[in-house]
Amino acid sequence: MESAVTVAPPAVPIPCTVIDQKRLFDLYTSVPDAAEYAEMLELERTWIGALAEHYRATAPSFDSPQELLREMSVFLAREGATASYNHRFLAEEATLEQFKVVVREFALDGLTESLNLLPVIPRLPHRSAMAVFRVMVDELGCGNDDMAHSQLYRNLLAELGMPTEVADYRETVGQPSHAYVNMFHWLASRATTPEYFLGGYAYFEASVLYGFRSFAKAARRLGIQAGTYYTEHLYIDTYHSKHMRVALREMAAVREIDLATVWAGVELTSAVVNEATENAITVARAQDRS
Repeated sequence: MESAVTVAPPAVPIPCTVIDQKRLFDLYTSVPDAAEYAEMLELERTWIGALAEHYRATAPSFDSPQELLREMSVFLAREGATASYNHRFLAEEATLEQFKVVVREFALDGLTESLNLLPVIPRLPHRSAMAVFRVMVDELGCGNDDMAHSQLYRNLLAELGMPTEVADYRETVGQPSHAYVNMFHWLASRATTPEYFLGGYAYFEASVLYGFRSFAKAARRLGIQAGTYYTEHLYIDTYHSKHMRVALREMAAVREIDLATVWAGVELTSAVVNEATENAITVARAQDRS
């Protein structure tokens, strides 16, 4: 079906480095006092609040959730059609040491995967919440410690001879890597409305189906057994992306939703994820290949 709405390609009008992402991460993972809470609000306002408002103000006009979902499919198809040079480099050329740099940059997320998303559940209508919860249960291994995605990442780190605790990465990874984690925290528990989360996570679960291909290919080429972390996502996220679309439709069934805000979540998440990924691989490419 021909697209009814012209969607601009993703951009990053407000880069993550406009604030201290490490500081925001620390505030999100603590119990802030009044002064720290005010500081957190200002950091959010300067970065992700402004970014969200930019995408909300420039969102296309949609007549229905169904139209938005069709346009998200167009957006995803266009984004997934062309791999960046960095993705091709990771898949085909990166050395083991360079691959380890990329693994390091995403360790904050991998070791805590989905835990900071749980607060969104009570913010959603019942049937919408249950659709999202089915995704979260999968992310957490359905209660099986060995299959939780965070454990799969821990296995990957252990095979590569890298530390396996969050504290080991708080100071060593870059600002875009902190922003990647901070964004998910904001979408789930800090955004003014859960529409941002529904758009952002519906996009994310679908984008992983092409976004992780270069990671999986690199792990396989380098003989890494714990590359299961990546292949598991390529396997299960088709199911997850379907349930995120269900969550959006279920919310629309019980109350009017702001489709511009949902779309803002899509573009915001695309921008932050791509910024973090491109930065991680660029940092890896700068490592000595000898």
